[in-house]
Amino acid sequence: MLRTDRDVSDAPADLVFRGGTVLTLDAAGTRGTAVAVRHGRIVLVGGDDEVLALIGRRTRVVELEGRAVIPGINDSHLHATWLGAMWPNTVFGAADAQAGAPAFEGDPHDAAPAAPLVGSAAEIRAAILRAGELAASLGITSYTEPGLGPGEDAGATGCFSQAVLDEYIVLEAERALTARVNVLMLFGVLDGPSELHSFSSRLRATVRETERPAWLRIAGVKIFADGIPPMLQAWTRRSYPDGSSGGLLVTGLDAAEREANLRQMIRTAHRAGFQVGVHATGDRTIEVTADAVAEAMAEEPTELRHYVIHGDLVTGETLAVMARLGMGLNVQAGIAVQTSAWVAGVLGEEVAAAAWPLADTLAAGVSLSLSSDAPILSPDWREGAAAADAWMGPAAPGAEEERMLALLHAYTVAPARQDGADAWKGTLEPKKVADLIVLSADPLTLTPADLPGVSIDMTVVDGDVVFERAVALIG
Repeated sequence: MLRTDRDVSDAPADLVFRGGTVLTLDAAGTRGTAVAVRHGRIVLVGGDDEVLALIGRRTRVVELEGRAVIPGINDSHLHATWLGAMWPNTVFGAADAQAGAPAFEGDPHDAAPAAPLVGSAAEIRAAILRAGELAASLGITSYTEPGLGPGEDAGATGCFSQAVLDEYIVLEAERALTARVNVLMLFGVLDGPSELHSFSSRLRATVRETERPAWLRIAGVKIFADGIPPMLQAWTRRSYPDGSSGGLLVTGLDAAEREANLRQMIRTAHRAGFQVGVHATGDRTIEVTADAVAEAMAEEPTELRHYVIHGDLVTGETLAVMARLGMGLNVQAGIAVQTSAWVAGVLGEEVAAAAWPLADTLAAGVSLSLSSDAPILSPDWREGAAAADAWMGPAAPGAEEERMLALLHAYTVAPARQDGADAWKGTLEPKKVADLIVLSADPLTLTPADLPGVSIDMTVVDGDVVFERAVALIG
């Protein structure tokens, strides 16, 4: 099916791909064999013969030779500065996922070094640029830094402070970023408590404007609402072996005040127009978060696409509420695979088997974004998609292609929605930005388990090639 910009002139394209499979991932399921790019935008998706008129003397033509083009990957939860400072190490390392034996036993975010990983602006800059090079090689064209700001100015790693955001602003002004970056502000301690008054005052003082929000955007704010089940920190309606049920990280004199303060934080951010990403793993925490969003939207009916991060023990009832509110869920399937044995150890096998309900999330109509949480896990989305498929179990006979498309959507379309940017990125539709990657094989001919063996041959952001492995061309 031909998709073209109706306003397209006869001017030649800057870049043309032909002779393969083009998966637009749009709502209509449009596919083609060729795609043309001009001035950083998609101008046509169609057949090889349909792009001929757009090939000029200076057009670069990439012969796909059966390879596939898909939208660029949006890792919607990636600690890029921390990743750049740690790589090639990750927190979980080369753990044996099949045995359920993670390399790091504890709260993964507590794997802080004895000395800061970065301190000076030069070290921060180097870490961001290193992460950018890695992201480009993996086909990542957008990512979210989920937590930067003054709450972590004294943080152990140095990778989450206001100084990191300041360096991002410098790099963007220099046009040195090779991926689009969304930032969630952090006004409390990473994986630790936050206080209502400090949260509110820092929120009011936040300057959100950036020179090019399509490249660097202050999207909203992150709240650490609770910890994780294996550390007995997720607030749940169940009991841990010690008889406790966890609790909220938000400060307060008692459980009731902590809950009231969390609700107030969400309402305050919503009224100020900030998207809220809530780190919530326990069923009670997620339920309160969704209820607080409902309260906020009743007061101010603005769609800001608030979302839950991790959502380990989310229930079907809360998923239904989240769907009604237009909330999203951001999950790292590799963490499910790696830590399910821990959850079983503290809450039982039945709870662990029902945790991270990816299929139920999709069935409920909740926008599901898959991400890496790198450097907790590797930033390789191919491994993440394979892990998600493994966690969901085999697709029903005849539904294998539907499963693959759902996984691809969770790394492209859904994160673009989370970013509030689905009108201009996330799919390969005419007039949208030319953020795309070339894969060595058509993913719809493979199983998710095959994806880690598929190479990324080219990454294009805003029409510019930011990574190339080996591409044949003419012209």
